[in-house]
Amino acid sequence: MTRFFARDDRAKAGTHPRRRRIAVVATLAALALSGCQFSGSGPIDIGTPAPGTLRPGLADVGAREHPRVVATYGGVYEDRGAERAVAQVVGRLVEASDDPSQTYRITILNSPAVNAFALPGGYLYVTRGLLALATDTSEVAAVLAHEMAHVTASHAIKRQQRAEATELAGRVLGNVVRDPDQARAAIISSQLSFARFSQIQELEADAVGVRTLARAHYDPFAAARFLTAMGNFAAYQSAQGAGKGAPDFLSSHPTTPERVQTAVRAARQIGAPGLGERDRDAYLTKIDGMLYGDDPLEGYIRGRTFLHKALGITFSAPQGYIMENSPEAVLASNPSGTALRFDGADLTDFSSLRAYMTSGWINGLIADSVREETVNGLPAVTASAITDGWSFRIAVVRIGRTGYRFIFASRSGGSSFDRDYQATLESFRQLTPTEVARLRPLRIKVIRADAGDTPERLAVGMSGVEPERRLQLFSILNQVTPGEAIPAGTALKLVVD
Repeated sequence: MTRFFARDDRAKAGTHPRRRRIAVVATLAALALSGCQFSGSGPIDIGTPAPGTLRPGLADVGAREHPRVVATYGGVYEDRGAERAVAQVVGRLVEASDDPSQTYRITILNSPAVNAFALPGGYLYVTRGLLALATDTSEVAAVLAHEMAHVTASHAIKRQQRAEATELAGRVLGNVVRDPDQARAAIISSQLSFARFSQIQELEADAVGVRTLARAHYDPFAAARFLTAMGNFAAYQSAQGAGKGAPDFLSSHPTTPERVQTAVRAARQIGAPGLGERDRDAYLTKIDGMLYGDDPLEGYIRGRTFLHKALGITFSAPQGYIMENSPEAVLASNPSGTALRFDGADLTDFSSLRAYMTSGWINGLIADSVREETVNGLPAVTASAITDGWSFRIAVVRIGRTGYRFIFASRSGGSSFDRDYQATLESFRQLTPTEVARLRPLRIKVIRADAGDTPERLAVGMSGVEPERRLQLFSILNQVTPGEAIPAGTALKLVVD
């Protein structure tokens, strides 16, 4: 949650606090299985074509978009081990690629998302979340070879609008924000994204990437192995989503099973399994200690609980809600369609919480629903709103000059809606000094299996994960099967704080 507060930006636009953009609620964006997805914050500036040409230089597009990519994904992740792990791969892949003269700029992004993508001009990106999921160097090489194939094959990156947070986010933005220009800007910002490469281009890049892997003497089956791991991780992430399974992320994009089959066929044309380097031990040594999950500056989501060390606050969502720590706010939703947004606002210019609540930033506010109360000893104001068939429950809790805002939205309403809202609000509190001191970021810790170790035994050492889900995450991160003995000496990843 890198931009937690809804600040005024007075210097930029001279706006009053009551005219701040309020993106009221949004559903959770699905984890993309694509190796080529990027969600941007606005249209690509493709520039002006040079005289005598029909389009601007593609390298210029990549150069212009690079700062936005870095900002959108939480900045550049700086870790010597992770950097060495990536750098080790690049040289070998370039020499083995279809165009060894092509230059590349590789950036590790500070994001827990499992993602990698390419921009024109040789700009390649991989997230630390992807590096944490990989189990060896050959899998990282498979990802980079795939992205390099997009570049060498001159696959064009196109732009399209799509609703990353589905219909709920767009409708609520339009329903509850009174300033139409601000609402429209918020909706556009949430919907614009780079179009994923076409199905044909993705499968072509998979096949080319496997051939490049083999020429670089890496395990050609690494691509299929890692695509399978991505699918398993997506299922883990969506396990609380009422059985919806892995998200659908564009009809034009090949499904993960299809990509796995393509990668396996391409690898089998080269040789049998066991061919080429995997380099598991050396790779895991390099990422030992790497940050896992949310960046400390954005706060942490641990299960259904959000904690922020610097702000000293915490709250929990009810059972069945999936939480996401987005750049603008903490978002949550449940299978019945109730959505929650939690963020902060500057209350400096308001004489009271009631004055802020009634200052005009909420459409459909029910005037006589506004109540001043306390939440765990903190001053608060609550209210209800109804607009265009949506029911809202809104609360603002004050700590100093900051108002922490809870906004629940539901189409159906009902007792469960009120109960979830009340339970979440009542869970909000300040962390104790002891809790703050103990709150630490999650990191990857590499261990070695002893004789007789099993996934069940080792998964107990995982932190920051609900106890009932530790085994599943441990098995996915290490590509091991529950119930089976792990060979002594095998390098394995734990998530610890």
